[in-house]
Amino acid sequence: MKKYVDLIRVKHWIKNFLIFIPAVCARVLNVNSFITLLLGLIAFSFSSSFIYIINDIRDIEKDKQHPRKKNRPLPSGKIKKSTAVIIAIILLLASLCINFFITKSVFSLSLALIVSYIIVNLFYSFGLKNYAIIDIFLLASGFIIRVYYGAAIVGVQVSNWLFLTILSASLFLGLGKRRKELENSKESRTVLKEYNEEFLNKFQYLSLTLMIVFYSLWSLEQTNNYIVFTIPLIIIIFMKYCLIVEKSDEGDPTTILYQDKLLLVLCFLYGIVMLLIFNGGIK
Repeated sequence: MKKYVDLIRVKHWIKNFLIFIPAVCARVLNVNSFITLLLGLIAFSFSSSFIYIINDIRDIEKDKQHPRKKNRPLPSGKIKKSTAVIIAIILLLASLCINFFITKSVFSLSLALIVSYIIVNLFYSFGLKNYAIIDIFLLASGFIIRVYYGAAIVGVQVSNWLFLTILSASLFLGLGKRRKELENSKESRTVLKEYNEEFLNKFQYLSLTLMIVFYSLWSLEQTNNYIVFTIPLIIIIFMKYCLIVEKSDEGDPTTILYQDKLLLVLCFLYGIVMLLIFNGGIK
């Protein structure tokens, strides 16, 4: 069972909790919307797993030469390529069916967003990941689509400041990931030949600065005055994240989150605080 869990990368599903953000911020999180978002979480997770499998199938030979990736189910031979293809198709169909169950419509914004996510990532996997800057923006687009998907299935809007916050935070994470890859193994990705550490450092921390500014402006836009007190918590979370990245060889945000318990607790605390402020009656 573990090899199948690793194949669909269940641990990366934590990124899909971003779909809850619009509902929380719009104060529409209740039993019905929670169930809808939970189904949406499953649908989007299945779509993301479909992409992970397709990407792994494409990179089997390259991953066999990688010191860490060679242990994944496909390059290690634990799972056959034909089996992985079948699992990928089942996940894709399941994702589309669940989304249809949520919206009761063949044509919906949420379906368009899932399809857009799949298309963007297929373009990424089949070539665009080799083009500097474009690769990072495509990585960032996945986080943005998740947020807008969550907004679509519960029928709320995403504010401009929130969009800019998610965008800059996503660019920060993407640039940081590329920087660690460049430091550890420049030959692991073709696109790394186009980057240098000075460029990645400069724009990584520019993105972080913009994220804090945009988040602060979004907080000031809210009618609840307590939101501004979450700004220091956000700064602490990213300071902790940066400290871990600087001391570690790891650049993947999900792996870093799971490896550091304090960072995980801080993120969980932030989520609870936001729930209490927006949906718990703190005014």
